[in-house]
Amino acid sequence: MASVTTIASHPTSAFISTPEFSRLSQSLHSSQRQRRCSRKSVCGTISASIDLKPPPYALNALEPHMSKETLEYHWGKHHRGYVNNLNKQIEGTELDEMSLESIISASYNKGDILPAFNNAAQVWNHEFFWESMKPGGGGKPSGELLELINRDFGSFEGLIHEFKLAATTQFGSGWAWLAYKEHKLDIPNARNPRPSEEDRKLVVVKSPNATNPLVWEYHPLLTLDVWEHAYYLDYENRRTDYISTFLNKLVSWETVSSRLEAAKVLIADREREMAEIDAIDEMDTIEPEDGDMYFGSDADEFVDDDE
Repeated sequence: MASVTTIASHPTSAFISTPEFSRLSQSLHSSQRQRRCSRKSVCGTISASIDLKPPPYALNALEPHMSKETLEYHWGKHHRGYVNNLNKQIEGTELDEMSLESIISASYNKGDILPAFNNAAQVWNHEFFWESMKPGGGGKPSGELLELINRDFGSFEGLIHEFKLAATTQFGSGWAWLAYKEHKLDIPNARNPRPSEEDRKLVVVKSPNATNPLVWEYHPLLTLDVWEHAYYLDYENRRTDYISTFLNKLVSWETVSSRLEAAKVLIADREREMAEIDAIDEMDTIEPEDGDMYFGSDADEFVDDDE
């Protein structure tokens, strides 16, 4: 059964920014996303603007499990603060035309984080979190997602146990994640938290502050915000009750399944591209045989030896 992994990170600032989040497939992975920041004209100049995207439901739609008041503070103040701060940080810099995911990757800087990372990652994390829930959520997944859960955690109950453990034991502020681990054992931007485990599997990990699986080039599928401001108005200090309610009443397993499908499509596309590159490289290394056409040093066209 999978064990919970914690990834170290540097402290994050209290507020972080967010861009416009579009489709489920865009919720996956930094190097695989091509979304651009929206642009607007201000006083005749062009500046980057990352927008505050609302949750995909009314602010009272998750009641009684998550109150309208919590959403008003969590989304309307905290999430908004991250967006505003990020826009201030990237304006006029080389980051202002990057996708949000590219900002996260560049500013994570192999763990030696740069100022924009905290706000950028928290923006992405919150949009991903809102889209992980739905009114009338919970229940149990089906199809390929459930098959992989049974394979990698022994059962759906095994996954729930691991996820609760990650969310409960994350000390202080942070996040719990279900992610799809691809084949890479070493990645260019950060140390892989699970280098010894099998590839192409589901894993549960937890991360402090703003850190998310994008920096390990994992494919996030589900997340739970365990910063205290995410649950204190509704649950006070009862984090375990908040975690159980999230899993039993709020999770959108349909969204998780769609994210898994999108991740596998992205992986397949990348493998095809790499295979094409390898084929071209192999052709470039083939030595010509006798009778093949060649280009002589003193000729201006190809000549066949048989002519």
